[in-house]
Amino acid sequence: MNKTMEGLYSLLYLTLILTILFSLHTQIAHKLLIGKHPLHLKKSPHLPLRFNSDGTFKILQVADMHYGTGVLTSCKDVLASEFHYCSDLNTTHFLKRIIEAEKPDFIAFTGDNIFGSSTPDAAESLLRAFAPAMESGLPWAAVLGNHDQESTMTRLELMSFISLLDYSVSQTNPSVEDASSAAKGNTITDIDGFGNYNLRVYGAPGSHSANSTVLDLFFLDSGDREVVQGVRTYGWIKESQLRWLHGVSKGYQHPKERPSSATDCLTTVHVVSIPTKGEVRQLYYQKIIGQFQESVACSSVNSGVLQALVSMGDVKAVFMGHDHKNDFCGNLESIWFCYGGGFGYHAYGIAGWPRRARVILAELEKGENSWMGMERIRTWKLLDDEKLSKLDEQVLWELHRAK
Repeated sequence: MNKTMEGLYSLLYLTLILTILFSLHTQIAHKLLIGKHPLHLKKSPHLPLRFNSDGTFKILQVADMHYGTGVLTSCKDVLASEFHYCSDLNTTHFLKRIIEAEKPDFIAFTGDNIFGSSTPDAAESLLRAFAPAMESGLPWAAVLGNHDQESTMTRLELMSFISLLDYSVSQTNPSVEDASSAAKGNTITDIDGFGNYNLRVYGAPGSHSANSTVLDLFFLDSGDREVVQGVRTYGWIKESQLRWLHGVSKGYQHPKERPSSATDCLTTVHVVSIPTKGEVRQLYYQKIIGQFQESVACSSVNSGVLQALVSMGDVKAVFMGHDHKNDFCGNLESIWFCYGGGFGYHAYGIAGWPRRARVILAELEKGENSWMGMERIRTWKLLDDEKLSKLDEQVLWELHRAK
């Protein structure tokens, strides 16, 4: 065989091999796995977050899902007639149902998203717990509670993983630019916890505030467990976190950061997991809306959160979880502190007292030709019953202008 024929056969052989490899690649590339999960790029929501053309922005708060492994994870504190067929899937069904019924613009998960001690794989549990949010295509964010890290991932790993999930806008920690610094693109490292960040909600499209922040959502890591003077207690919001909050608030005092039509209306909503000692326990002696059915489980340390929030001047409400039997709102120094109520079926609760979620609706003021700044914030709860019953609707904050 001459060299020409040998070269031709070699070329044909190489072509055949490349054709086979290409065919295999196109057939199995979408099935490539990292661990147990398909490899794919993160799906991102439309950003920035903004009010709708009808002047509203609706938030669904989901507190304490306590997700385990799915169908094999049993329910706690349900009626005997419900127990045999009840599992984590009831939590999933409730979340899907409420998303479809309420059609929120944003979902906030306020801690204890999974019950770490009930799952051998934290990542798998997180994927199942957040699946309805990811399937909805809605932007969503989360903070950690005191049980999330009790499985196979640290708090840093948990927040990093959550930030990479489809449509999540969660962050491990705030960027430098959110602390009124000239530096861009870096993450603040000298701050306690993982899951401290700020999400800005812009005005309605076509309005005077379309390119300005109208509503601010602050997420804070309130920790899990710590030891103080030899005694084990819950975590708390630390000085470094309050210092960051103050820095962001101070930055917003600059007129360029605030639309002229909403100078006195920038509204801050804080989302935390564990209540703070100096605040929520005081509500036991105040008028509340909702149920106060268990003592406030919080840290023995009072870090002065209420005073810090009051000094910011624009904080209207704080939303939290942790105490599943509490679903009330109470006011301290013109700031509302509201529980979400227990959402998950693997979380403790009260048999016969339906699981529940909180909805927060922010509304803009209608001007002559355009939506203006914030006018009102309302909230209510929805129960996981046949009708998704609505109860305890109230106005948390309303703009009062001189007539």
